[in-house]
Amino acid sequence: MIELSLLAVFLPTFFFVSATPGMCMTLSMTMGMTIGVRRTLWMMWGELLGVGLVAVSAVIGVAALMLNYPSIFTIFKYVGGAYLIFLGYQMWQSRGKMAVTDLDNSQSSASRFELALQGFVTAIANPKGWAFFVSLLPPFINPEAPLAMQLMWLVSIILLVEFACLLGYAMGGRTLRKFLQKSGNVRLMNRIAGTLMVGVGVWLALG
Repeated sequence: MIELSLLAVFLPTFFFVSATPGMCMTLSMTMGMTIGVRRTLWMMWGELLGVGLVAVSAVIGVAALMLNYPSIFTIFKYVGGAYLIFLGYQMWQSRGKMAVTDLDNSQSSASRFELALQGFVTAIANPKGWAFFVSLLPPFINPEAPLAMQLMWLVSIILLVEFACLLGYAMGGRTLRKFLQKSGNVRLMNRIAGTLMVGVGVWLALG
């Protein structure tokens, strides 16, 4: 169990970091805009799995190993970034699995697994995320208390806060969609979403 004094510091700290616009939040907003909040949940599950994996790895020391071998990140970053850039380009052209064809009734042809994989790769391919957890989590671990229980509480809090922020961004994207829906401009919707998706891809590959 975590001490309340530590929790009072950890919760607002992580909420601030998680709520700050980043790759995963931008991805969530983009998908909320194009495929809706419900379908975006599949991306969120993948992203949360990745975040949980990174958090646990940071505590048990795997993150330190990963950070010492940046070539591992390079593979994930370039492959994941290239895929997101490709999706963004297709959306800009109003074609592909993620593009909107009808603002009143758009359905993504991307499978649930593909959506979850996008979130997972984006989460684990970000070296800044690994570095953040390496620096943030250890101070909140009491070496004299059982590690498993502390880790369970910390990761649960992390995932809950992360999910709330992802959901908020996805709903923001849905709101933007409704605003654009009034003009019925499908091409503008796709180009805004495509630009954001390409931006996330470039950020992931070169960040």
